[in-house]
Amino acid sequence: NIRDFGSGLQVEHEEILLYLALREAARIRLFARAPWLEDDLFNAVAQYAAGIHINMERIEEAAQSMDPSDPAAMEAVFGDGLFRQDRTPMQEAALRRIETTLALVEGWVDDVVAQAGAHLPSIEKLRETTNRRRATGGPAEDAFAALVGLELRPRRLRDAAALWAHLRETAGIEDRDDVWAHPDVQPEEQDLDD
Repeated sequence: NIRDFGSGLQVEHEEILLYLALREAARIRLFARAPWLEDDLFNAVAQYAAGIHINMERIEEAAQSMDPSDPAAMEAVFGDGLFRQDRTPMQEAALRRIETTLALVEGWVDDVVAQAGAHLPSIEKLRETTNRRRATGGPAEDAFAALVGLELRPRRLRDAAALWAHLRETAGIEDRDDVWAHPDVQPEEQDLDD
C-alpha cells in the first residue's frame, strides 16, 4: 500500500513512510486523547443500522430474473440499487453526524501532520496526493457509498482542515486540541458551513 501510494510521485520512500506514519500517529493520538470519539462514531453507525430493513421480495424478484451466465446482467441488477433503501430521518441525521465527525477527524489529522511534517521537503505534494485520493475514492469507497449512502465530500474535508488551522492560528495548538475534550464542544455541521 505504501508503494502504491508513492507510485509516480518521485518522492523518497523514507519520506513517504514518515508522512504516512505521522498520519497514523496523529489518528492514534486523537482517539487516545478523546476516548469518547470511538463510542460516538460507533453509536452513530448503530443509529443508522437500526433503521435498516431488507426487502426480501425485491431480492427474490431480482434473483429470479437474473441470468448467472451473464455477468453484465448480474452487475446491472446489483448496481441498480438492489440493496438501496429509503432512509429514515434518523438515518439521515446519523449519516450527517458520521460524515461530519469523519471530516473533523481527517481535517485535524491533516492540520497536525502539516505542522509536524513541515520539515519534509515534499509535504505539500504528499498532502495533495492524499486529498486527491480521497476525492477520487476507490472500489471500497464506491461500494460503501452505494450501500450506505455515505460519501466523504472533499469540500467537507477541506472545510474541516480549514477550521482546525483557523483554531490553531487564532487560539493555539492546545486550545485547538481542547475542542476534542468533550462531545458537547465538538464542531458541528454548521461550524463547517461557516
